[in-house]
Amino acid sequence: MTARWDVKKAGEWYKKLPWIVGCDYIPSNAVNQLEMFQKDTFDLEINDRELGFAEGLGMNSIRVYLHDLLWKEEEGFKKTLDKFLDLAVKHKLKPLLVLFDDCWMPEPKPGKQPAPVPGVHNSWWLKSPGLKVLANEKEWGRLEKYVKGVLKTFGKDERIFIWDLYNEPGGGNVRIPSFPLLKKTFEWAKEADPVQPLTSGVYGPFISKDPEYREQDAFQIAESDILTFHNYEAVNNLAGEIAELKVFNRPVICTEYLARGRQSLFETCLPVFKEEKVGCYNWGLVSGKTNTIFPWGSKEGSPEPSPWHHDIFRQDGTPFDAKEIEFIKKITGA
Repeated sequence: MTARWDVKKAGEWYKKLPWIVGCDYIPSNAVNQLEMFQKDTFDLEINDRELGFAEGLGMNSIRVYLHDLLWKEEEGFKKTLDKFLDLAVKHKLKPLLVLFDDCWMPEPKPGKQPAPVPGVHNSWWLKSPGLKVLANEKEWGRLEKYVKGVLKTFGKDERIFIWDLYNEPGGGNVRIPSFPLLKKTFEWAKEADPVQPLTSGVYGPFISKDPEYREQDAFQIAESDILTFHNYEAVNNLAGEIAELKVFNRPVICTEYLARGRQSLFETCLPVFKEEKVGCYNWGLVSGKTNTIFPWGSKEGSPEPSPWHHDIFRQDGTPFDAKEIEFIKKITGA
């Protein structure tokens, strides 16, 4: 079993890296994690083209969500993920892979996925696991096989950057506590003994207003090799959260930001990330079936918003804002 990295090891690992700039990535032809990776809908050509857009911006990493149901076709999924990792290498991008997620639709099903609801933000993004599995610990043996299977297969693969074990546990209106599964996931991951660092991002270091989450926040900080967080607020809030996390003397990476309507912007956030040597991943690359150009809570039939909520490019590579592209390339040195 791997032990948690000490502060020195984490710091030395991070010092060897360039400034990490990337995005949360799902191809424009996929409505969710399953459609991205299932063999009938995985599209090498689209992924190749769109990862090229990220490379062209000077990005060097991407954050990508897996799903526990993909492990039901274990060998096929391994081959698909291997192909995807090769594409990432081709475009000089190191993937940060996410295993579980508490956001959006509660009961995922494999197979053909529903069409997106026009105008609705992330209308078919999937929780992993679904709520029924989360509520039934007798089902967790399958989840253990998934976590250990993925990490034992790819846990010494130099193409992979970081393992993000659980995205926003307890978020997404989950009424069933996720904390027990979060604890188990760290345990299983450490038993798999990967060489890459493990993390699970906090909503903010102890900033949860609901005391129910404070113990969970503390656990995530205490167990993660490197500290990750999300921030969709204006730059002053972002800078304050970075300062709070740096107290722990570990590498700090923001794995989600960019909400233009809330003043979370490339022009304001990227300079702070760069000055503070904090890695960063904005949500979204190419506008597509996830409808994440629309804000949270958008209604069916909503017109295209201005500004876009997330994402950078249209499917043909045309940017939402050409000046944004110039700014990103300038600050990354692309």
